Amino acid sequence: MLADLVAGVDPAADGSVTTQPAPLGARAVVVGGTAWAVVGADVDPGWVSAWTAASPDPIAAPLSARFLAALADETGVEPGVVDAVLVAPAAPVRPALPLQPLEAAGHPRVQRAHLHRSDVRVLGTPDAAALLTLGRGLAGRWEVSIEVDSAARGRGLGAALAAAAPALVDGPLWAQVAPANTASLRSFLAAGYRVVCAESLFGS
Repeated sequence: MLADLVAGVDPAADGSVTTQPAPLGARAVVVGGTAWAVVGADVDPGWVSAWTAASPDPIAAPLSARFLAALADETGVEPGVVDAVLVAPAAPVRPALPLQPLEAAGHPRVQRAHLHRSDVRVLGTPDAAALLTLGRGLAGRWEVSIEVDSAARGRGLGAALAAAAPALVDGPLWAQVAPANTASLRSFLAAGYRVVCAESLFGS
């Protein structure tokens, strides 16, 4: 499914909800797009079907707060926020920023990356005003996150980081962005990333 999304092939918009075992890199996850959803969790598919069918809005149910809370009760793992999920452009932009490896183990962005990803790499500008993390996340996909120091914002550094990131990995690159983080979302969109689905990742 992830490979299809990268290729621009969306699942059928038929209101279907598919249940699969929890994937590599997550205790549970719910992924959804236009009238489709996938629940990746070690739960009874019949329970998922019954729950969503009984919802006033079955199409929206899998990513609703009520279902995510119910799934948390079933799995014993707390859900994360519902993120917009984006894929980097197929033709990567070569790094235009002077990026270098950073020692930033105490940075909240880096700590979160280590919580949810493996093979984490941290790079940034020489003055450490902007950093990006790369790592293997859900189902082994490459994922990126970016952070720009408050004093350095408004200079296009976020978009420049996002644009540089695809050249640093050997496959499709994904980004998960909370919709409320409008600055980050604008940076990825400005760098040519496209929104392919929404996702709530449970636990680590």
